[in-house]
Amino acid sequence: MEAEDLEVVLEEAREAMRKSLESLQRDMGRVRTGRANPGLLDGVQVDYYGSATALQQLATITVADARLLTIQPFDPQVLDAIERAILTANLGLSPVNDGKILRVPIPELTEERRREFVKQIKRMSEEHKVGVRNARRDAISMLKDLEKDKSVSQDKSRATQKKVQDLTDDYSKQIEEAYDAKEQEILRI
Repeated sequence: MEAEDLEVVLEEAREAMRKSLESLQRDMGRVRTGRANPGLLDGVQVDYYGSATALQQLATITVADARLLTIQPFDPQVLDAIERAILTANLGLSPVNDGKILRVPIPELTEERRREFVKQIKRMSEEHKVGVRNARRDAISMLKDLEKDKSVSQDKSRATQKKVQDLTDDYSKQIEEAYDAKEQEILRI
């Protein structure tokens, strides 16, 4: 029974840390880098016949070149609604409607704007590191409770706490690497 309890604690910690990393990657995908990326439009909700619908459900979004996205709606009637949704999403993007598709040119970022984005992703990465540390804290708390209840020996609890710390270090390193990669992408001209 003891080994199963320890595995459950480890797996819960691993899952919480993995979710924190994936959340960071999604959040950073929405940050503009000056290059075309369909992820820029992930949060855009379109008023589709009275209900808010994700843009990805209404159209195909493709990267035409490094600085241009094209949006081909499945229903041509919704083209104007998509254009309005992109404008009101406050992304700093100005779509061009030709009646069949939308072209969304990605403007060049100024140095000041690049620095703001770097600060933003630094803040994001720190928040997600806190999520990883909270998962560690919860796992260690569970291990101490198991140890107190005499469900797990002190040696096995300590060994598992070390594994939890190793997981924490690994996920913190992955978050740092994701931040570094995104920072380089933003600062690259």
